Amino acid sequence: MTWIWVALGAGIGAVCRYELTVLGKIISPKLPFSTFFINIAGSLLAGFLTGCQVQGSWSLFLLTGLCGGFTTFSTFSVDTFVLIRNRQYLAAGLYWCGTVVLGMVAVGAGLWLGTLTV
Repeated sequence: MTWIWVALGAGIGAVCRYELTVLGKIISPKLPFSTFFINIAGSLLAGFLTGCQVQGSWSLFLLTGLCGGFTTFSTFSVDTFVLIRNRQYLAAGLYWCGTVVLGMVAVGAGLWLGTLTV
């Protein structure tokens, strides 16, 4: 039954992301302002919900579902902040740097692999 809460939240989050992306391309077709806004807004919401200690079905719906469907960057941000709050500075630094660097490497690799199929 818990997966229903996650699925509902993720569906709403994904639709919100899509609509904001479409709007962002109309407003600024050359710059990814919509992605920037979505990632920052999702991080703000995830941090707020984490700070409010939302639990149970609400946590599944809002944090895992809505924020997860809206952006995975919010989860990355919360995870990093929790490590820092827990004074796990080395782990936080490695996690942050590793995610950013490997994310860029993965994008580059994916773009390269994608061009091989064309």
